[in-house]
Amino acid sequence: MLKDITLGQFFPGNTVAHRLDPRTKILLVVLYIVALFSAKSYASYGVVILTLAVCVRISRVGLSALVRGLKPVVVIILFTAVLNLFLTPGSELVKLGPLHITDAGVRLAAFMVLRIMLLIMGTFLMTYTTSPISLTDGLEKLMSPLKKLRVPVHELAMMMSIALRFIPTLIEETDKIMSAQKARGADFESGNLFQRAKALIPVLVPLFISAFRRADELAVAMECRCYHGGEGRTRLHVLHMERRDVLGLIFGCAITAGVIVLARMGL
Repeated sequence: MLKDITLGQFFPGNTVAHRLDPRTKILLVVLYIVALFSAKSYASYGVVILTLAVCVRISRVGLSALVRGLKPVVVIILFTAVLNLFLTPGSELVKLGPLHITDAGVRLAAFMVLRIMLLIMGTFLMTYTTSPISLTDGLEKLMSPLKKLRVPVHELAMMMSIALRFIPTLIEETDKIMSAQKARGADFESGNLFQRAKALIPVLVPLFISAFRRADELAVAMECRCYHGGEGRTRLHVLHMERRDVLGLIFGCAITAGVIVLARMGL
């Protein structure tokens, strides 16, 4: 299960999706989320699914990597589906004791599950095709107007990037600790929920120690390289918006506008 968590991973490549400016990709994800939450009909969801399929095809990341990233949130998806299935009023289809399944509940549950899956897959696609350094630069550039309000933009972008970068590292560390504990006779799969939670204590303690050690090593490494924040810093690769970025933003705005129009028309 831990190996299925792909958040924060970067798949190097030379596709159009990889070469897009990180600011463009962040804005496209924002437009994608707006379109996804505006979709309320089969046609609008079809447009969103088709758009995601085209982006996956262009990025060449592979649908299997996106589907694998959904496994850790299967419980949340199923819980959301059950809540919408039994708690939505409408015409009754099936009666299971005090619980009722309605036509509106089935439709809403299907849409909510589809929305969560598309949301996760779309945001993961951005991290798969954008390196942490590029993502940091893009976030900092987009939030640069906040500097006039004395908001520490560079530090915020750096913290978000470091947190995203270390997710795969901590997952790998957790897997190693659990394997070592299993070799010593630990059991993480049997028992009820409370017993399983108690069995994770021997994993959490060394994991926190390892996380603090890595944070201290990172701080020392940044100090040795004379890091003192974003003031006066220069970049090896300066971000420039190119023609493909403008075309990508136009495409994203057109798709979002189309989905909103379809949702308003009820198609």
